[in-house]
Amino acid sequence: MESAGARRASGGSRDPEAVCEKHLFKGFTPRGIVIGTLLGMVRHVRFSPDDQQVAVCAGNQIYMLSAKNEAILAELDGHLAPVTAAEFCTWEKSMLISVSEDRTFKVWDYSTSELIYQSGIITAFPLLSLLIEEGNKQIITGCAEGQLWIFSLISDHNYRCVAHIDLKKEQEKFCNKMWKSGKELGKGQNNSKLCKTDDTRPEGSVETSLPILLIEHCDFFVCFHNEENTYSSQNTSYFWIGTSTGLLIINLANFELEAFLSYRDYSDLSIWIARSCALTRKAVNGKVLCLITSMFEDMIAVLEVNLAALVISQHNDFLPCGNEKSLSVIARSTLLANSPLCKGLKKNMKEPSSKTLGAKNSVKDKPLVFHNKIKSSGYTAAPRMTMFSPNTNLKRKEVSKGKTSCKCKNKQYPLESSPPIKYEKEISVTCKPTPIFSLQYSGDGELLACGQADKTVLIFNSNLTDVHNVFSGHDGAVNSVGWSHDRKWLVSASEDRTLRVWSVCNKELALILGKEKFHKTVRFAQFYFIDTFILLCCGAEFHLLSFHLDTTKDDLKRYKQRSVCKLVQKFPMTSAMEITSLSAVNEFYSYIVLTAGSNRALEIFDLNAGCSTAVIQEAHVRSVHQICQNKGSSFSTQQPEAYNLFLTTAAGDGIKLWDLRTLRCERRFEGHSSRCYPCGIAVSPCGRFIASGSDDKYVNHQNMTQSFWSTSNSEQEEFTLLASFEILAQIMCEVQAIAYLGHYTSDLTTTKPY
Repeated sequence: MESAGARRASGGSRDPEAVCEKHLFKGFTPRGIVIGTLLGMVRHVRFSPDDQQVAVCAGNQIYMLSAKNEAILAELDGHLAPVTAAEFCTWEKSMLISVSEDRTFKVWDYSTSELIYQSGIITAFPLLSLLIEEGNKQIITGCAEGQLWIFSLISDHNYRCVAHIDLKKEQEKFCNKMWKSGKELGKGQNNSKLCKTDDTRPEGSVETSLPILLIEHCDFFVCFHNEENTYSSQNTSYFWIGTSTGLLIINLANFELEAFLSYRDYSDLSIWIARSCALTRKAVNGKVLCLITSMFEDMIAVLEVNLAALVISQHNDFLPCGNEKSLSVIARSTLLANSPLCKGLKKNMKEPSSKTLGAKNSVKDKPLVFHNKIKSSGYTAAPRMTMFSPNTNLKRKEVSKGKTSCKCKNKQYPLESSPPIKYEKEISVTCKPTPIFSLQYSGDGELLACGQADKTVLIFNSNLTDVHNVFSGHDGAVNSVGWSHDRKWLVSASEDRTLRVWSVCNKELALILGKEKFHKTVRFAQFYFIDTFILLCCGAEFHLLSFHLDTTKDDLKRYKQRSVCKLVQKFPMTSAMEITSLSAVNEFYSYIVLTAGSNRALEIFDLNAGCSTAVIQEAHVRSVHQICQNKGSSFSTQQPEAYNLFLTTAAGDGIKLWDLRTLRCERRFEGHSSRCYPCGIAVSPCGRFIASGSDDKYVNHQNMTQSFWSTSNSEQEEFTLLASFEILAQIMCEVQAIAYLGHYTSDLTTTKPY
């Protein structure tokens, strides 16, 4: 064992206000607990919510005792190894959950001694701890190797696993984030150095286990009720994880670490490796008491943990550098004089030259005479008789040929309505199996555009009964399609390294940018700034293009396009080999562009300033394949701050909900299967639901209030956007699941997570 002096020399002390040792007991030998004949066998004791029964875990059995006379009321026998923990379920009468060293959990009705449910083998290591989360109706269990599993207790969820957390990986990610942020801010010592040192192990050393000794509720928000911060939502659940090396605080909404307390980082502590620990559930003056016993010595220490000081000291390292004001999707300031958006506006664009229009550069016409006044030839005089009298009294119902018909069936969608649950139909877009890479509904919900692998773009009516149009011309698979705000134009990007803009009214090609413009495949393209620009991503950068569309033809050179397009500026993404997804709002004026790269990072660009304004490292464990913003709809109303929410998804890593104001993941949705295919996601126009694809062809609704088939019912108008879940490749027509988001207000309060 190391001496105290050696330990103090090797480890630096962190914030002394975060934790201090209040008491230390040495040479303490526990005598044991005598309950009937269970001497020396008790592993866990828990009182029922009404304090009338006591669950005693002894050996392979659970004994239900009366709290009044210690009489044995029931014996629950079924585990194949010693029971390590048991918890009462508060919302279900007579329900008890237990975990065991046999690596399973069981659900009991202790009033009848009936086994309700038994799980299979969860892990290769014994389950040591258990907690019931009442708000979400979930159980949280931990094993001897730092693994957490969360299971749903909702009856129709069949007790299935909704999340799995590897605490070692989360701890390493947390420490790396602290070290990187400290390095960027010029700190580079204390927290950052210690975290970096923890990641490197001497050669030949053995990696130690990380047993989860305790799971307990954390009074997180109470510690910040007087602070002006946005670290947490009022209805978000937090819990402590007690391990042999320290304490961790887990956010149940996003399954990420909020704070990490390592015993070794505090040189004044007498115990660095704990055998067991216990925590007070309620915080007093922002502080909780922690009792730990030593793994190797007869010592018991009582620690006082200042939760607010611990979290604030660690979160200060995560604040974005140079970003004093929070970002906003809705534009809140005027355009800067040197902004790329100001430079590329149409009013500042020069009219296309005669060469661009395809006309000859001929000499201007000159008068034949040089008199100031010329006698009229009589051609401008009124005719002596009426040859033709046009009918100028047209009815207002008549619509010009250049506009698409509108049946005026759009209406305000009630925000409190449930999402569509009726399965309408399934259609085949081609005679042979063809992957669909992009689905986009027009803003009015009248038309649906499909970008396909067979190099074509199909446009369907909203009721999916008729093909409105077919656009062909690409030499490769169509990666993305996007509608203009006025629904007159459609932009498509293809594997053939071209971008095309189609006229929906005239049903023809309006603009083409060829291979000479792009060095790599154009992965994504969309209209931006209310049809003022076109955004596209190519390689590790995205382009901002200004354009002028004209579908008229010159009689002499009909093959010449009269539409023009020019590059305003290129924006490279930091340290990324390729941009994997891009998103921006076109429904209203916004300066913000969101990008995701192959380096697993998210980067936010402010095009008013013309630069990158924030980077979120390691957003997912894999590269993000889709960013989905809450763009709202003209047929529904949302709070302005709701537009600052956006979703990201990556294969095998679920869905994350981010807030642009805090640059933090606020919610995480798991349970749908997305291991192989890059399944798509979508936000409902009302902002209350998200839809996710799944590669197992089944409805998954973990952490979700409803599950149902997708719909394309035209009677639901703009809400049919939910049918445009961008389910990619072979899973185009598979089942999707819907998750309830709740109203996410400006103070980050929301309904209870699920």
